[in-house]
Amino acid sequence: MTLPHLWLRDNCGCGDCRIAQTDEKKFMVSSVPADLEPASAELSDDELRIVWPDGHRSSYQGKLLRAYGSSDEITGSSWPRDYMPYRCAYRPFLDDDRTATNAIVRFVADGAMILEGAPTEPGTLEYLAPRLGPVREVLFDRIHDVAVYPSGYNVAHTPLPLPPHNDFASYTWPPSVQALHMLANETPGGESIIVDGWEVLKGLRAEHPDYFDVLSRVPVPFREFDEDTETFAVEPIVRVNSSGTIAGLRFSNQLMQPINPNDPRAVDFYYAYRELCRRITDPVSQVSFRLNGGEILVVAAHRVLHGRQAFEPVGRRHLQDAYFELDNVKNHLVVLRRRGRAQQ
Repeated sequence: MTLPHLWLRDNCGCGDCRIAQTDEKKFMVSSVPADLEPASAELSDDELRIVWPDGHRSSYQGKLLRAYGSSDEITGSSWPRDYMPYRCAYRPFLDDDRTATNAIVRFVADGAMILEGAPTEPGTLEYLAPRLGPVREVLFDRIHDVAVYPSGYNVAHTPLPLPPHNDFASYTWPPSVQALHMLANETPGGESIIVDGWEVLKGLRAEHPDYFDVLSRVPVPFREFDEDTETFAVEPIVRVNSSGTIAGLRFSNQLMQPINPNDPRAVDFYYAYRELCRRITDPVSQVSFRLNGGEILVVAAHRVLHGRQAFEPVGRRHLQDAYFELDNVKNHLVVLRRRGRAQQ
């Protein structure tokens, strides 16, 4: 193993370097020289013991040192050709830790799941908070009603088709989990659509790396508003992390505003954007199903786009949605797993 000296000193676990009550780090690396080296070091019984020039002593268990770099984090899995979201019964999801653990593992891997047998009363998305974390507030309704409203501010309030998108692209950090709760669905048509946006981006990157690059660099304005509310963000459509891995897709054709036509990248951007739109709207990329009353579709919203087909506005169709954060879902999974191990 290669263990940098400053790393070792910064990660000393003794009572002088960490706060015993909270297990938080107290030591500040700026308190030692940049060229710090051990005065002595020995390895005994799978334990590394170091004495530093100022006399401070540190010890490190080999088992812990070897664990760095390993992870039990769930990686996203590609959808098979006949993919349908994992289905889980609503009540056991809330009441049984093992059921919830299995469902959340599948959700984190796939980016989508459906809860069956949910209540059909308005406002009951609040009940998911113990599993998904607190509801993410936005400037609009905490729990948003989706039905046909002649005065609605969004295409979702019409019977028109709703192309695949993720909500609130007009936020610098859009909500990363969305729960869509169908209270009643008695209208013909209106099948739900989901798209694995990351898989679409992987294909685009492999075949048109120049398109992928421009989509990850050119800032795009997005706006959503009504008479009392204004949300506006200017961000690239594609977000990659420090290692270049796809981390987010921001796609909402209906909220996208004109980019600066004088930007020298505007022509290249539109070639790339057109190709991305073509792939997202390709039926091959889409999974369609009917979401019935008492079912909740949950999507990892920085990865999975959702939409619906047009429907006939006859009969009752009422959906409510609310937002959560994927960090809270993943962190709750850690607690569930820890609790499960303790009960074994």
